[in-house]
Amino acid sequence: MPPQNNTLFAPHPRRWLILFAVMTAGIMGPIDGSVVNVALPTISRVFNADLNTVGWVAMAYLLVLGSLILTYGRLGDMYGFRRVLLMGIAIFTVASGICALAPNIWVLIAFRAIQAIGAGMFMAMGPAIITSVFPPYERGRALGTNGMIIATGLAVGPTLGGLLVTVAGWQAIFTINIPIGILSYILCRQVVPATKDLQPQRFDLTGAALGFSSLSAFLLAGSYGEEWGWTSPVTLLLGLVFLAGTWAFIRWERRVEQPMLDLTLFHNKVFTAANFAALMNFMSQYAVIFLIPFYLQQVLNYSPGQAGLILTASPLVTLLIAPVSGALSDRVGTRRLAFTGQSIVSMTLFLMAGLKVTSQALDIIWRLCLFGLGTGIFQSPNNSAVMGSVPRHRLGIGSGVLATVRNVGMVLGIAVSSGVFTWQRAAKLAVLGPAGTTQAFMAGLKTAFIVGACLSAAGALASLVRSDNLPSREC
Repeated sequence: MPPQNNTLFAPHPRRWLILFAVMTAGIMGPIDGSVVNVALPTISRVFNADLNTVGWVAMAYLLVLGSLILTYGRLGDMYGFRRVLLMGIAIFTVASGICALAPNIWVLIAFRAIQAIGAGMFMAMGPAIITSVFPPYERGRALGTNGMIIATGLAVGPTLGGLLVTVAGWQAIFTINIPIGILSYILCRQVVPATKDLQPQRFDLTGAALGFSSLSAFLLAGSYGEEWGWTSPVTLLLGLVFLAGTWAFIRWERRVEQPMLDLTLFHNKVFTAANFAALMNFMSQYAVIFLIPFYLQQVLNYSPGQAGLILTASPLVTLLIAPVSGALSDRVGTRRLAFTGQSIVSMTLFLMAGLKVTSQALDIIWRLCLFGLGTGIFQSPNNSAVMGSVPRHRLGIGSGVLATVRNVGMVLGIAVSSGVFTWQRAAKLAVLGPAGTTQAFMAGLKTAFIVGACLSAAGALASLVRSDNLPSREC
């Protein structure tokens, strides 16, 4: 077979060790994002903080993480992926230690935000580094393996958090990051290669500020809109800031010579369609993650521990399927696998709409396993399609866009599912009265899952709106 882009796609001889090093950092992000929620009641009691205040321990992390990842992608293209990765690990590790020593709730919230700055750096750099050292014919397998470690973090986070809080106190959920962070820093410093031939570039500070403000407004409104009311002055003001900021951001990025976000990336049909499909997938995932615990505990009367165990079914299946699907996409292409996986997700949400007040644990577990199967089949090929469509001098920003889509999808998934659920439940309660509380709950759940299924179906269709060029096996 004739060689294809030998210079650009020559595989790195230590690429699998590099992948392992990146994964040691990558697992800290999803674990830390989920492990803290289990400890919030304990933290509230220790610091005598009310529910709204202690909620910012989680929210500060998510807001900063989601608002800045795009910026880190640009910094990676400018200064090198390795430098940004190492800086992120160092910031995250130090901030974790200070979180464990926090004398009051406000210090804890502040350093959770600083933790998120570090987490965003290494989370944004992971796919870019992997794509830069693996040839196209191994890219899907490598990204699938990386996806496996993210699924592992999401699966073990709540259980690990409960164990650590019970055995060693709330501080342990932060101190556990210190040895992992030190090991990851040393390993990444030794094996991750420095980016060569970096060209001098200017950082688009105005674009970064506009992007941060508009994303922050959107994420804050999406997270608290249900609590404040979707038509409340605060929510409407945040919506206005988001719309005005997005308009100004796009206008500025089109004019500036060296933009933070290269908007020409979206001229690529594969890049745009695959990111839209990813958005729909993460929205559907977080609809399930948000709604199913309420159903398990409030309708079926399971304990939080039992509910947590049931919910691990989906990420565990994703953990097993993601690397297999990624490797398969290297052989058969990404389009059909992405379509198949997202179609299974859509079908599963329709099946979840059929859950009843008499459903047993097994009825939920097999649906969650099917959901995990679809997610595992979809994500690795879709991520490979996104990163494979990006020019190599834009891998950082491509990775940043993908990570931003993930965080926006999480927030939108919760906002849309909770909004639909609340609307339908209220409508039913108005008809049935207080005696129909359970029926109203189930009506809201069914409608929310049907809406999620339709969104997933749109993502599946988006997966077909692109060509499927198989990678050459010759480098």
